[in-house]
Amino acid sequence: SARDSRRPRPPSPAERRQGAAAAAGGAAAAASGGACWLQRVFEEVRGSSRLSVAPAEPPPVTVVAVERYLAEGPPPPPAAAAQYWYDVTLADGARLERCYLAPRLNGLVQRAHLRAGARLRLTRCSYLYDEKRLNYGFLCLEELERVGGDGADAPPPPRRRPPPLRGEKKRYLPLWNNEDPYGDMWVADKTQAQVDVDVSKLTSLGQLEMTWRSRVHFHPLLVRVLYKSRLRYYGKPEKKLDMPYQAYFEVADSSGMMSMVLWNSLCPEWYNSMKVGTVLLLEQYAIKTSYPFKTQPTPGDSQMKRFATIEISLNVRDPPTKISIIPEEMVKPEWGLPEVKYRFITRSELDNLPNNHSCDVIGLVTFVGRAERARKREHGEDFWLYRWAHAIDGTSDQPFILELFATSQPDVFEHIHPMTYLVCTQMRVVRDLAENPSSTIYLTTSNESQIFITGWHKGQPYTKDTKVKNFIQWTKTQSEADRMKKTVIGGYYPFPRPPNNFLKYCKNNKVESVLKAIGEMEKEIEDLHYREHKRIAVQGIISAIRYISSSNAAEEASGAELQLSCAPLPFMINSSSVRKILQAALCNPEHTFNFSINREGMSAIPETEETGRTRDSWQSDLWAQVKDKLMKYLHHSTIFPESIPRKFDYVHKDLLMQQYNLYAAVHQPKETRTDKNINEFKSASGLGYYEVTVLGINHDVAIDVAFLPLFCPEDPHLFQLEDIQHDTLLSRMSCISGCQQKATNEIVKAAMDLDGKHVVCILDICHLGDDKVEVFLSKIYKTVEPGVLESM
Repeated sequence: SARDSRRPRPPSPAERRQGAAAAAGGAAAAASGGACWLQRVFEEVRGSSRLSVAPAEPPPVTVVAVERYLAEGPPPPPAAAAQYWYDVTLADGARLERCYLAPRLNGLVQRAHLRAGARLRLTRCSYLYDEKRLNYGFLCLEELERVGGDGADAPPPPRRRPPPLRGEKKRYLPLWNNEDPYGDMWVADKTQAQVDVDVSKLTSLGQLEMTWRSRVHFHPLLVRVLYKSRLRYYGKPEKKLDMPYQAYFEVADSSGMMSMVLWNSLCPEWYNSMKVGTVLLLEQYAIKTSYPFKTQPTPGDSQMKRFATIEISLNVRDPPTKISIIPEEMVKPEWGLPEVKYRFITRSELDNLPNNHSCDVIGLVTFVGRAERARKREHGEDFWLYRWAHAIDGTSDQPFILELFATSQPDVFEHIHPMTYLVCTQMRVVRDLAENPSSTIYLTTSNESQIFITGWHKGQPYTKDTKVKNFIQWTKTQSEADRMKKTVIGGYYPFPRPPNNFLKYCKNNKVESVLKAIGEMEKEIEDLHYREHKRIAVQGIISAIRYISSSNAAEEASGAELQLSCAPLPFMINSSSVRKILQAALCNPEHTFNFSINREGMSAIPETEETGRTRDSWQSDLWAQVKDKLMKYLHHSTIFPESIPRKFDYVHKDLLMQQYNLYAAVHQPKETRTDKNINEFKSASGLGYYEVTVLGINHDVAIDVAFLPLFCPEDPHLFQLEDIQHDTLLSRMSCISGCQQKATNEIVKAAMDLDGKHVVCILDICHLGDDKVEVFLSKIYKTVEPGVLESM
């Protein structure tokens, strides 16, 4: 495709060395007063009759920023999907130049081929004039070529960013989601004014509810912020609002609690300063009927009255609201403002709580996963940003499992790491006792959740809570060295597990829309955006499996060529006997899968110990017959460095956090970087992985996928799955401790009993940047389960 033809391919080691040399040469030329290459290109293209040039022998330049903003106007077909535009800042050693990225190249950013720190050659560019502005135009990047090396020495762009190049937008958006504040327009902390509060002129929330219809102007309000939502961005290409932001707060006085809405350009000015617990004096506000479908936090004080029919509206006009923050030391008891109350629970209490129960938690982080994204709407360009974490509090041998969506606190979200004290408020319990009693309980953020880590706790109202104080006392009894041994960061995290029943997996979707054909997987993978995670169901036949040891897995992850002298061996999967096979297979990886190899391939007779020959793989008879006649064979079983959970190393925590966060929009200075390679950090499980071949049910296509057994010897609860008695094959594979069976006889028995059976495979796919896409086998369903066959 046109997009693929312009995709920068990953550089080889030789190209990296060449790129580094070219970078040094470019810097030297700039230092000696040589002409600026970007400046020459700028002048050349502007003087061209076609306003387009293909520079001859372009030198490498460094990407120092990639920034996103909302496109303007309904884009004409076929570019209707280009909801956002991108500006790219390039450096040639002497000059920084902001350029507009041609929308047909947006995929390079969306898949992290084009990112801050990358080195590339500009092979074609054009010049675009803005027809609505006098003497204004900019470079447009039309064709790019990726080269080796990185721009470690490139200067960062100016801290204060100018407006986007194209259109009338004044500010950039965060690169990977819309909920986070981004840019210098977002004021960190408003100055707290010395305000004299005249209590006699105040009104109360209760009085407002009774009198608001008969008034146009309202008396001042004195309230405390009890809850705060994440930011909501509601910009659309066809709308011309410059700051289409909104944030909800719940504020209270002695009469009760009411919603307050911060609108548009007031959000950058005030959102960060309106913290939970902040006392506000509000003047010249508006009152409107409440939006009926917004989420509601669960108050810590169940007796507090809620005024739900109206809400306070704060905007820059109609009328222009006046906001003052009252310093806490100036707050007087006689004002009667309620204190912030919480609903903290311990881990030992969690098991008895119902689904959707609201609670607050505190714990010591033992695991934090990589940042991933989930698409909000199919085929859309908007994503939720989230990550998983585990935290312990000493009341149970089980951790809190936490699904943390971005809460408009990027400085906290991006710095969650093991050994930090984590507080999460307004979390919701997720469990399914009715249909799956053994499923693991976890907590997920709500719209009003806030998260805090070590360094952010000072002055927070929850520090007075009894359970918080008890937790702090428990941490003082713990050995930091012992806890550090049980900490893990990043990698593939197979949670939540798919339900035990395929019909439950389908839920409200028709089976026809849930199931994908294996032949469609290529398109599904191609359409993924950077760090986008999807779960896909395909029908197939498990036809071959290969065990790859941890040492070989490390070689594959680092890009080394893997040489194995083993032939595929027979393996067929579905029912309980299958579970026994791979349970045994994983329990005994060092002597698993002993089969005789002859010239025709694989016999079904297990090897004896006397022969001493082992081959850690097998294939079915069917696979041997069809594998050379396939119309399409997709290979997606590679394990990448980002796929592997690593033991946490506090000395290198910045590098590890950078590895498992998303690429930054702006190039990071050299002093924050390190030459240590991610592969030098020890794997958390130490196990290898399985390459599994799934044959299409029409025997014409196949796909290789990976299964990564996750087990941490120091902390068996880290990668916990559902009760193995109620799970299928793959959960059994991840259960290592307590497995005593020998594998060989079970493998042969299953191969004989299960040959050729149709199954439904649940695949977890995630785009890791460049051309790296991991595809993991997460669950296998039998198509003979009650009700499944009829649904298909």
